[in-house]
Amino acid sequence: MRKSMTIDFTSEELTLLEKRAKKNLMSVRELVDDIVRRSMVYYKKNKGKSTDKFDDALIGVFSRARQGGKRRSKK
Repeated sequence: MRKSMTIDFTSEELTLLEKRAKKNLMSVRELVDDIVRRSMVYYKKNKGKSTDKFDDALIGVFSRARQGGKRRSKK
C-alpha cells in the first residue's frame, strides 16, 4: 500500500536531486524513495539512535537529528 506525500524542495535542492537521479539512472521520485528507504533501514538497524554518520548526505536531510542535550532525570 502506497501513501502519497508532498515535499517542497528549493530550486537548488531540486537541481541537485535531478543531477543525482540522472547519474544513478533513476527518476527523482525513485531517488527520494530510495533515500527514505535507506534512512528507515538505518533507523531500524540502530533502534532510533542517531549518530549523524550517513553514507549519503541527503539521508541527513530527511532524518531527524536529536535536538539539545541529554535530559536530566528528576530525583
